[in-house]
Amino acid sequence: MRNYYESGVEEDRLGGGMDSGPLEFKRTQELIQRFLPEGSLDVLDIGGGPGAYATWLADLGHKVHVIDPIPLHVQQAAAAHERVTAETGDARRLTQDDESADIVLFLGPLYHLTDRRERLEALTEAKRVLRTGGLLFAAAISRYAALLDLLVNWDRMHEPLIFELVEESVRTGVFSGPGEGGLFTTSYFHLPSELTEETTEAGFTDVELFQIEGPGFLVRDLAERWNDPVRRSALIQATRLVEREPEILALSSHLLAVARRPIDGAEES
Repeated sequence: MRNYYESGVEEDRLGGGMDSGPLEFKRTQELIQRFLPEGSLDVLDIGGGPGAYATWLADLGHKVHVIDPIPLHVQQAAAAHERVTAETGDARRLTQDDESADIVLFLGPLYHLTDRRERLEALTEAKRVLRTGGLLFAAAISRYAALLDLLVNWDRMHEPLIFELVEESVRTGVFSGPGEGGLFTTSYFHLPSELTEETTEAGFTDVELFQIEGPGFLVRDLAERWNDPVRRSALIQATRLVEREPEILALSSHLLAVARRPIDGAEES
């Protein structure tokens, strides 16, 4: 995982037209902004990468601190905006004080924690650092993302190694990608019900689940359509139509759980 990200692959992924990155970025921004409260907020961006979301939120007037395990990402995030600070860290063992953040972005850590116990540990840490009533935005890769992407967009399912990797990911959730040859690195792919269950088990309430890209990530010639304002709008509107439809949540490449830290003891009441 570290070798994969230290190559710099993440820097332009969301904004540079790579695959469905721009659609993912736009929709994630839209969903986050839908829930953000008024005023200047303390935002902890855990697994924040090179700082794409941190920069956007800093431009909106929020104070953002990025935590990421990849030193290159920390350097990039710290240099991205004067209101963004960054440090190297682990989502499972945060150094921040209890109840020190209004918002926690968790747009990456769940991708690479293949053990459920460690995912719960990280989510519990996110809850610890949130203030009462604070919001968590936790992204996950959908269980069928590799199957759909490699079958429809990349036409590689006929390759024996690719089929074996995808078969394992569908069966167990673990994608043992080598992080080379156009493939993602080792990661975990969630079922929608798993993401809801894990977020709830970590102590969050009011959990809502959304598709991020929806069926848009399977559109051919996506870059061409994205550059056409009318067709871009149609892509986004189509995703909104089914963003919470339970029957097809797993059709999206990424899922977003939005949840709240309750008043202490409220989750048991």
